[in-house]
Amino acid sequence: MSQHSAAVLRASRAPLVVESVPTPTPRADEVAVRVRAVAVNPVDWVVQGTGSVTYRWLRYPAVLGSDVAGEVVAVGSDVTRFHVGDRVFGLATGTDRGRDAMREGAFQECTVLLERLTAPTPSGLSDSEAAVLPLGASTAACALFQPAHLGLTTPGRDQALPADGRGVVVVWGGSTSVGMNAVQLARAAGYDVVSTASPRNADLVRSLGAEVVVDHHDEHAVDHLVAGIAGRRVVGAVALGTTSARSCIEVLRRTGGTVLALASTPVSLDGLAGRRRLFPAMLPVFGRIGLTMAGLMTRARRSGIRAAFVWGSSLRDDEVGRRLWAEVLPRGLADGTLRAVPEPLHVGSGLGAVQGALDRQRAGVSAQKVVVTL
Repeated sequence: MSQHSAAVLRASRAPLVVESVPTPTPRADEVAVRVRAVAVNPVDWVVQGTGSVTYRWLRYPAVLGSDVAGEVVAVGSDVTRFHVGDRVFGLATGTDRGRDAMREGAFQECTVLLERLTAPTPSGLSDSEAAVLPLGASTAACALFQPAHLGLTTPGRDQALPADGRGVVVVWGGSTSVGMNAVQLARAAGYDVVSTASPRNADLVRSLGAEVVVDHHDEHAVDHLVAGIAGRRVVGAVALGTTSARSCIEVLRRTGGTVLALASTPVSLDGLAGRRRLFPAMLPVFGRIGLTMAGLMTRARRSGIRAAFVWGSSLRDDEVGRRLWAEVLPRGLADGTLRAVPEPLHVGSGLGAVQGALDRQRAGVSAQKVVVTL
């Protein structure tokens, strides 16, 4: 069996090590991809540091990573959209429950992607630029378009735009990876968008389609957003950031909105990932999460708001995922209505740079996504 190199997590909380692993053969609905660039998400260092608790189904050794760009080197028997040599980007779901992290993780020279979670890379887009999209765009699409969340009309649907518009989407955290994609996807679907960002990133969020951008650090941010909505119909809110849910509930309560998609935990897991002894530190953190969530859900229910957490890869087997990857992303990137955001932040080349990339992401980035080229 042929081999290739991978950045492997041998055990929970261990550092990544580069070693040879078997090269996977694509199954009927998969494409094998020679990876040229990967991007890092917070979930990667969360899984590395707390996987024995937060991802208890994960088996070791494992290859982490969700964001992939590269070229097709083999296709499964049922694949119709791609051929060997095509440049593609896609969402790797190896760390999901029931998947195979060694075959499907991103941080390796060759991985397999589900055809339905893969899109062609436009000729004007580099692999690094394409690699920033998969998880951010997928999570945003789940929040906006899945019936369990906002259930909005997807871009490209041939439906007449109502005279008074489709309504307003609130995106709290518009300069995050998911937030940027939520702003541009909602705007592409015909909705008005109001959002939050730091003053440094406000123009960027406006350029993606937000008509109102408020400083999320402003103590009157909720008032400013409500004023910007100006009495229009609010179709829902997407909450990004540990303190965003409470603010979104207040905006929805004051504007008549009834749906909230939660894309962040209300308490950071950063402290857990850095602890030498995980379990003693786990109890107070998960206790705070439980108490905070109970309070938020009670507040939402009392305000007539339906709130639910978003899982970015849950579109793997639904119509939202099919439309996003086969239609919305290819068409939007080709005609310019969608952009590859955030901007890639290159931190190194080669699999040996991936551990440092996880550490860099955990240290904090703003309006960028950490990328490693292979």
